[in-house]
Amino acid sequence: MPADLAQILASARAASPSYPEVGATRGPRLPAGYAQLRRRVHLGHGPAVLERAGRYVLGWGCQLGTGFAVHPYASAEEGATVLLRLSPPRLRWPRVVIPCRVIWTVDEPDRIGFAYGTLPGHPECGEEAFLVSMDATGEVWFEVTAFARLAAWYARLGRPVAVLCQYLAIERYLAAVAAAVTDLPAVTGLPAVADLSPALGEATETTEAG
Repeated sequence: MPADLAQILASARAASPSYPEVGATRGPRLPAGYAQLRRRVHLGHGPAVLERAGRYVLGWGCQLGTGFAVHPYASAEEGATVLLRLSPPRLRWPRVVIPCRVIWTVDEPDRIGFAYGTLPGHPECGEEAFLVSMDATGEVWFEVTAFARLAAWYARLGRPVAVLCQYLAIERYLAAVAAAVTDLPAVTGLPAVADLSPALGEATETTEAG
């Protein structure tokens, strides 16, 4: 590991989350003062689908499947600090290094997933949760819940682009998990995607894409 990444990781491990509402993605209500987003995709039916998708999510499949590297790599565990690294094409070392901490995990017969929160140095402050769940009828869903606001000056300066990038990243997370369950390449257009709350803080109606 390059020395600069080792230093960033050591600093991140010593830091506290950069927002006060730690763990808020566990509950039904997200904190005020942040852009909020809930989106989900239908994955299939039954415990086997839940187990397969859940293991993929706990193994950082959303992030790995959308171009991030995770260091140090291990299945998500509460309290772990990781660096998400995005490597632009044709560059040896990544330019974007994002420090995060796993805030909570769940591994139950009908729910598997985790949430991570931002640490100082992240361009945003807030929390994202990635949860696979099976409802009473056996239908399996993957849901992403997030609340965040821009923290870095460069993110605030380019706010419209930053907000769009966040939205697109979540769409790619949904696609990656759906593809992993069905053994298909990840795509940007998803069937049965439900927008469960106002996207990125804007007033929108709940939608179901066919």
